[in-house]
Amino acid sequence: MTSRAVKPSSSRAFAVVLCVLVALATRARGAIQSQEDAPTTTLRRLLGKSHYSTNDEVVLYANKVGPFHNPSETYQYYDFPFCRTPEGVKHKLEDLGEVLGGDRLARSPYVIPFRVDRENVDLCTQFLERKEVQKFRSAVRNDYYFQMSFDDLPIWGFIGKVEKIMRPGAEAENKYFLFTHVHFEISYNDDQVIEINLSTDPLKTIDITADESMSVRFSYSVHWKPTTITYANRMEKYSRYSFLPEHLEIHWFSIINSCVTVVLMMGFLASILLRVLKNDFVKFSQDEEMLESQEESGWKYVHGDVFRFPRGRSLFAAIIGTGTQLFFLVLFVFMLALIGAFYPYNMGAVTASCLVMYALTAGIAGYVSSNTYRQMGGENWVRNVLLTCVLFCGPLGLMFSFLNTVAIAYRSTAALPFGTIVIIILLWAIVTIPLTIIGGIAGKNAKSEFNAPVRTTKYPREIPVLPWYRSTIPQMCLASFLPFSAIYIELFYIFASVWGHKVYTIYSVLFIVFVILVLVTAFMTVSLTYFQLTAEDHEWWWRSVLCGGSTAIAIFGYSFYYFHLRSDMNGFMQTSYFFGYMGVICYGWFLLLGAVGHKASLLFVRHIYRAIKCD
Repeated sequence: MTSRAVKPSSSRAFAVVLCVLVALATRARGAIQSQEDAPTTTLRRLLGKSHYSTNDEVVLYANKVGPFHNPSETYQYYDFPFCRTPEGVKHKLEDLGEVLGGDRLARSPYVIPFRVDRENVDLCTQFLERKEVQKFRSAVRNDYYFQMSFDDLPIWGFIGKVEKIMRPGAEAENKYFLFTHVHFEISYNDDQVIEINLSTDPLKTIDITADESMSVRFSYSVHWKPTTITYANRMEKYSRYSFLPEHLEIHWFSIINSCVTVVLMMGFLASILLRVLKNDFVKFSQDEEMLESQEESGWKYVHGDVFRFPRGRSLFAAIIGTGTQLFFLVLFVFMLALIGAFYPYNMGAVTASCLVMYALTAGIAGYVSSNTYRQMGGENWVRNVLLTCVLFCGPLGLMFSFLNTVAIAYRSTAALPFGTIVIIILLWAIVTIPLTIIGGIAGKNAKSEFNAPVRTTKYPREIPVLPWYRSTIPQMCLASFLPFSAIYIELFYIFASVWGHKVYTIYSVLFIVFVILVLVTAFMTVSLTYFQLTAEDHEWWWRSVLCGGSTAIAIFGYSFYYFHLRSDMNGFMQTSYFFGYMGVICYGWFLLLGAVGHKASLLFVRHIYRAIKCD
């Protein structure tokens, strides 16, 4: 489960917003019942601290189980025949982030009083039928782990182990053992829980290799010890145990090395581009008498066509509007991360924040899209606004419907409950669509005009035949090379965090990489736009979007490399989840970077044509 420490006031405000949404979701859902008073629980968790007296029971919640190499394929803990409480399965009230993260917390039968040691306590004696033994054996074979939560601190352990038995003159034989005893090592500071570690006793196992029913005795022990670590710093343990290099300096050095390389390449190309532009300005600024004896060539030759609006104006404007919205969404999420709103193993909260921020920033998409469409001379602004509403949500909704159906078929906790889906749909219908429409109305009624620096001719010039490498696809490949090089080092860490059990904690590095990605994308798109105009190809509008967003296509290509060569993920559900959601994520980044590429190219084209005199 997601762990929480004392949060800043701004983080608490954001948490309150999420809590209101989740309170509605959990009540509408009805699938998860609360075993404790909801207002008290919510208030205690928002305040962050939990205080206990000696002998007070600290509840241990069982969460989920799943194959270690398939992080999306998780199941409820009590789908397996583990020991249960006498009252049966009692689920805990969860917030939106926990539900989106696939958490399904239920009270466990472990009795753990605060600061009271316990040794070899019988938990229960469970009689396992043959099918249940087979289920455990399959789980051990596939490296299943379980996750629990103790005072909002996550803990993990493996269900069992596999031993290879070697006999002379015979083939190796695998033996499957189920762990029957767990030991909890808990640290406390005064009246607060600071840290918990779980270990299994390799001597207390039972052989489940044979396909037969059996009785299993489960037990546990608890040991408390004092610590000087404060409650506010108890999450640092999870940051230290993350996947990042053992020495943070190594990670920073690799990032700086990549950034310096990219900056030097940008500087080299920029100096060349500026020198060429300077020569162009000098040549185009000659006296009119000298120009009359020369035929115009290069990018000035297409001055009458460069501001001719592209075909598919409504779709083009919707892409720019949605990409701008996603750009601000990423900025806002980074702000939350940098002020400490997210904690290790808190992927559900990141997803929830993206969901809420997307709804709240919908007005940006509506305004930018409608205003761009109006400046291009579009009249059917209603269709434009509706297209903006579904441009990103449509593919995301279709992909989610398919993947959620797969998760339901697998009975996985990754499947969202019906009530939560209803809340998300209502959030989209009540917040996202109205804000998009309001932004569209504001953009339609805005007074700003396009005001091209040169006059557009009535009929377009014919584009000369160009070499193959100046076509769209080779230019997109060229445009993606430098931006992808800038983020390549971080991609592995991000993938290992999103699609693994690792944690990413240095958001400052990630933000720097994001800034560099935006700058390099803008620079590469501007450069390619200039060379396109120099070749007298004036259809640069769509090309700027495609070249800007091409880095997202490269990231999607990298996902194939990561899946097959850098991970051990397998199975239909995990494969469909990985490529399905990676496709949607890369599509969103395509819109974002495409909008960045076009905005940068538009500023550049305006600047160079404003600086020369054209008839």
